[in-house]
Amino acid sequence: MNRGPEVLAPAGSMDALRAAVECGADAVYLGAGHFNARRNARNFSEEELAEAIEYCHVRGVKVHLTLNTLVSDEELPLAMDLIREACALGVDALIVQDLGVAALVRAAAPGMELHASTQMAVMTPEGFRALSDLGFTRAVLPRELSYEEILAIREATRDTGLELEMFIHGALCMCVSGQCYLSATMGGRSGNRGLCAQPCRLRFAADGGRRSDHALSLRDLSAVEAIPDLYEAGVLSFKIEGRMKRPEYVAAAVTACRNAVDGIRDEKLLGDLDAVFSRSGHTDGYLKGQLGHDMFGTRRKDDVVAAAPILKDLEQLYVRETRSTPVSFDFTARLGEPLQLTAVWEDPAGGNVQTVTVDTAGEYEVQAAQNVATGADKVLAQLQKTGGTGFSAADTDIALHLDENINIPVSVINKLRRAALDALTKTIAKSGQKNFDREAAEDVLKNASSATGTAVNGPLTGFRRFVRLRTADQLPAGNETPEDLAWVLPLDTLPAVFDRLQEQDIRFGVEVPRGLYEHTGTYRKQLKKAKAQGASFALAATLDSVELAKQAGLPVLGSFTTNVFNHIARAEYTALGVHHVTLSQEMTFRQMDVLRRSGTSPQGDGLLVYGRSPLMLTRNAPDGLHPSDFADPAALPELTDRKGIRFPVSKNGDAYELLNSRPLYLADSRDLPRDLFHLYWFTTETAEDVTRILRAYETGAPAGTEFTRGLYQKGVL
Repeated sequence: MNRGPEVLAPAGSMDALRAAVECGADAVYLGAGHFNARRNARNFSEEELAEAIEYCHVRGVKVHLTLNTLVSDEELPLAMDLIREACALGVDALIVQDLGVAALVRAAAPGMELHASTQMAVMTPEGFRALSDLGFTRAVLPRELSYEEILAIREATRDTGLELEMFIHGALCMCVSGQCYLSATMGGRSGNRGLCAQPCRLRFAADGGRRSDHALSLRDLSAVEAIPDLYEAGVLSFKIEGRMKRPEYVAAAVTACRNAVDGIRDEKLLGDLDAVFSRSGHTDGYLKGQLGHDMFGTRRKDDVVAAAPILKDLEQLYVRETRSTPVSFDFTARLGEPLQLTAVWEDPAGGNVQTVTVDTAGEYEVQAAQNVATGADKVLAQLQKTGGTGFSAADTDIALHLDENINIPVSVINKLRRAALDALTKTIAKSGQKNFDREAAEDVLKNASSATGTAVNGPLTGFRRFVRLRTADQLPAGNETPEDLAWVLPLDTLPAVFDRLQEQDIRFGVEVPRGLYEHTGTYRKQLKKAKAQGASFALAATLDSVELAKQAGLPVLGSFTTNVFNHIARAEYTALGVHHVTLSQEMTFRQMDVLRRSGTSPQGDGLLVYGRSPLMLTRNAPDGLHPSDFADPAALPELTDRKGIRFPVSKNGDAYELLNSRPLYLADSRDLPRDLFHLYWFTTETAEDVTRILRAYETGAPAGTEFTRGLYQKGVL
């Protein structure tokens, strides 16, 4: 069945949900509990969620529940309870970031649609095919893609049946979703845990304040009028950002998207949509491939002032409840017998037909008319009074079977109609319920560690230190490399360097770029060439780079940006062929210990122990920086925040990385786990610095410069 474009609306409250439904949304997405990327939104309690699902389903609207944060081992039972609740209440789909949570859903609720959140940071055809193999039925495209890149993903995944969803309007993060650690590092509020404090909207300026003093703040996205073309390109669902925004915003955005789907252009509404919320206006720069200064903006006083006078007008879009779905009635009234009413409802999207029958047995039997008989017109009039129920009945939807010369009180007909619609509402709500197999979920919790066996005896066994270099110039002189150490070099390292390392019998791997956009085809070729030139493995940052490395025939070392936060996710990556995995830099040492005690082999697990870790991955260069600023590999451009703290910016593939202002340093830490492998992340250091720091970790020497201990002790919210 051709469903047509889906308008998917945010619902941060019941009022926003009603606004979305009344204005024509096909589906809504909302949060419940603590495992969603907008924990500060007005998330739904279990009772409110049940009410929301009932309200939506009666009106033919689907409900997607966000479960799109990283989940620790200690929280997995709570996540399992939320999945069970979603199944019992009839949620239509779960939106997931964590591979461990996805595995729980697959095992315990195979009937539940599984949607890959944009937080998974998947951006290539290879990554999207992997999502399909992992059981996802839909994936949300990253906001940074161009029209041509979206088309390429659709063409490459068409045979999988994977549905594509994309954000079409709303806030636009500077960072690739799921790859931002800025909020966690600066204030302990993790974007991967649903509590981003949006520090990127504060002052960051390139040297000299070139062009902008808000170099990390993008305008909001709006590409509503591109919906028809994007649908033709293969995108099914068009998502509006805004679970923390007011109902008037939701109403305007949904109506504008509905108009675009229906071929209607309303200039005033489009103007109101621009005014109700923006940051210096809107942009569709990524979609058109037009990156640069024009994409940047902040929330100004003028933007706030412009919204105030239009809120009352926008409220009129949803203030009256008019959204309903047809119901047909079959009404029987026989003299001396109870009344009987059958109600039949069919989901407008198809595939779900529900029927209920109620009667007045024991309460009322049809009497002969003493004066005026009850005619068909009166019965029709009462049965059509469905206001406020989400149902509607036209004359043609009502079949009447009436004896002649009978009298039926209006109150009895009304009570019967209400009983039928109440029963139908409950039946519709129950029809969305899905089976939940708790035993299967518990088996996943207990047995996931068995998938990690390859990590113990895999091709990377024996290496306890992996040293990532930003440039080959950071390689120390000489050939004295310990047997337990492997170098990780850039993918574009000169062949002569690879040849020299091979001649010296020094083991090395290559780093797959995190930014896989316009030159991904080149990186595929470089990976195969690197293997031929002696690379032993590839450091992979995301599911995309894991797949590219595997296709090149290289064993995979997972970076800390794979966001492994629990032992099930660790097992999922092992099953994908990732031999060693660096655990999330947002985990505490205690959480790592819990993960290992859950059964995962410590020989295959590691942690970042040194370096200016990347805090953001951005496709657009920070405002005020230019390609020429990255020409000198020995010097990185910097951004300065409002406190005068300087953050280096590095190029990585087709993207940019905002690096921490201070390096992580743990050489002298008594709490540093010694049974995990260690990943060193060198960026601004010289070759001499690399040698000195590696030696310091051997001797436990204290740092000689400013440093950070990271989040391993205090953790994140």
